[in-house]
Amino acid sequence: MQTKELLKEVRFKVGMTQKEFAEYFHIPLRTYEQWERGLREMPEYTLRLLLYKIQSEKLAENITEDMANEVN
Repeated sequence: MQTKELLKEVRFKVGMTQKEFAEYFHIPLRTYEQWERGLREMPEYTLRLLLYKIQSEKLAENITEDMANEVN
């Protein structure tokens, strides 16, 4: 799975729009949009941190750090 697909899947599981997701994680909206469209590569450590925060704050079910390992 590509990072952009994983980001979109995670965002849908959390139930947020791109704007809400970006604001919640203090990421500039333009940057997040580019990550999700695949125009810009998200650093792997950032992905792991997002997944950890979602998991620890119980924002969505079935979110694990192992999802980051699915990225090609």
